[in-house]
Amino acid sequence: MARITAGVATSHVPLIGRAIDTGDTQSEYWKPLFDGYEFTRKWIAAEKPDVVFLVFNDHASAFDLKLIPTFAIGTGETFKPADEGFGPRAVPDVKGAPDLAWHIAQSVIQDDFDLTIVNEMDVDHGLTVPLSLMFGQPDAWPCRVIPFAVNVVVYPVPNGRRCYNLGRAIARAVEKFDEDLNVQIWGTGGMSHQLQGPRAGLINQTWDKSFLDRLADAPEELADIPHIEYIREAGSEGIELVMWLVMRGALGDKVKELHRHYHVPASNTAVGHIILENQR
Repeated sequence: MARITAGVATSHVPLIGRAIDTGDTQSEYWKPLFDGYEFTRKWIAAEKPDVVFLVFNDHASAFDLKLIPTFAIGTGETFKPADEGFGPRAVPDVKGAPDLAWHIAQSVIQDDFDLTIVNEMDVDHGLTVPLSLMFGQPDAWPCRVIPFAVNVVVYPVPNGRRCYNLGRAIARAVEKFDEDLNVQIWGTGGMSHQLQGPRAGLINQTWDKSFLDRLADAPEELADIPHIEYIREAGSEGIELVMWLVMRGALGDKVKELHRHYHVPASNTAVGHIILENQR
């Protein structure tokens, strides 16, 4: 039986990827951020997940105003890095897990969550930066990945409760898959940041740290945060944190926090990172 053993949450700031790609991770500006992932790189090398179910948001690379799926699951064999205006990142292609992805799609849709099934798409920094943070710069990613895109760019976007319950449906699906797999689920994006308007550059450390404090032991509280609170307290892009709730919903009621890292700023963004080990 497949099992979800852990959840990982991390921000996916595009300039983090550039710092990795250009060898700038030890500069005065970037070193404090990357030091917070040292534990994670050693931990995940020991854990050796077979599949990562990676919840991210597309940044107008695979989807645009012509097509805005609320939830989209990648069921293909391979996903190439997207060209986000400066050429694709020089990172390996992402190898999918189509058998498990199709199984999850079947189960979750039958569980009353409508998914868009995507057999071909390029994946941008929302997916590749987390992989680089966890695995460094390998010739090939050491596990298969199921990309799961959530629309947090164009309103209406799904609320936290919907995302949390979706995570639970994903967990039920994984547990019914009859191959012995070590599966991790990652939620990416956030934390507080705003990229435009009079409040551009907003970072709310108090609110971010409260979110991190409650993620392990009080996720039901987080699931009921309304959209307006995300916007007011965490900026217009803070809504990305609902993707962390997909991750948390897919874990059991009891989790163990293994590691936490919080750093500001990274390109006008608050960077958060946490590892939760499933205890069921």
